Amino acid sequence: MDYTISPRIEDFRVRIARFVEDELLPLEEGRAAWDAHGNIALDYLEPLREKARGEGLWCLQLKPETGGQGLGKVGMAVCYEEMNRSIFGPVVFNSAAPDDGNMMVMEQACTDAQKAQWLAPIVTGQVRSSFAMTEPHPGGGSDPGMMLTTATKKGDKYVIRGRKWFITGAEDASHFILMARTSDDPRRGLTAFLHHRDEPGWRIDRRIPIMGPEEHGGHCEIVYEDMELPADRIILGEGMGLKITQMRLGPARLTHCMRWLGLAKRCLEIAQEYAQNRHGFGVRLSDRESIQIKMGDIAMGIEVGRLLVMKAAWELDRGSFARKEVSMAKIHVANLLHKAADTAIQINGARGYSQDTVLEWIYRYARQARLVDGADEVHQMVLNRHLTDQKRDFWKWEPAEA
Repeated sequence: MDYTISPRIEDFRVRIARFVEDELLPLEEGRAAWDAHGNIALDYLEPLREKARGEGLWCLQLKPETGGQGLGKVGMAVCYEEMNRSIFGPVVFNSAAPDDGNMMVMEQACTDAQKAQWLAPIVTGQVRSSFAMTEPHPGGGSDPGMMLTTATKKGDKYVIRGRKWFITGAEDASHFILMARTSDDPRRGLTAFLHHRDEPGWRIDRRIPIMGPEEHGGHCEIVYEDMELPADRIILGEGMGLKITQMRLGPARLTHCMRWLGLAKRCLEIAQEYAQNRHGFGVRLSDRESIQIKMGDIAMGIEVGRLLVMKAAWELDRGSFARKEVSMAKIHVANLLHKAADTAIQINGARGYSQDTVLEWIYRYARQARLVDGADEVHQMVLNRHLTDQKRDFWKWEPAEA
């Protein structure tokens, strides 16, 4: 097994690391660069995005013909981890959710005309986007088959009615991917549509207050009231919405894990620095065996997460859906991030609980990791289904072709 990365990927990693060190980490230290929701303020963001474009560090996840760098999932795993050493990192490089996942699925599934109208402005950074799928009870959440939002065909248009909630980025988004039910067919009943924020027939009911910091545009509850959309807004074809969710959510879950590994490493970095310099009762904190055990445990957990993520990224790059591998990575890395933040706060004591470091930001953010894109329990059930179907082949190594 070859765990080396290409010189090109390493070049991107090194340049991203330098950008984060020189441009982003200093901004975290002063609250002037933060907006009211715990993200980078737009006045600071736009100049940094322009600088990232100029250095060729923009949209690594997309094909060159789309405006990206064509790094593939393995390259993304390396670089996204490096980006999220800073809490501001992903959005600066146009690799943050939900735009990241939306751009990748639109690149893969949209027509050329749709890409020109709906994808290109997100790629250039002119607009932000949102993915409107999740609904309040009794609608669809982790199970899209429960979706209640409907798209009823009337003449050459579709009329949309329904309610969505926890729609990330909706308040700042201009371009939306909307999932709605067009029939009761269990496999071909959902359809994906494109719409613009300025079109009539929908509204944001509220920006939902949450425990943690927010992406730009927050997490919103949306109401669709007889919104009319033409048939050319459909992505991939009527009834192909479930396929769109599969194409989008698997890679998006994994890119979350890539970024979370960067945050987990940052937690350990802050804990190490403090432990090496803090003395108590005549002993340096880092010399205490109890601290060394905590540090070693988190370091091992991070490396396990990196291996799980890289295995899943490799599977995706070779054309697999990697459902089993993505679920394992999602469960492990989400829990790891929470544990890393909690451990680092404990080692830092009151300093960790304060806003003198980004640890409290990461801790609040980390709790959502075990819920977004499928709760732990959902992914554990997915793994059990694979285990039931595959039995001992669940752990089978793939032999190379002779």
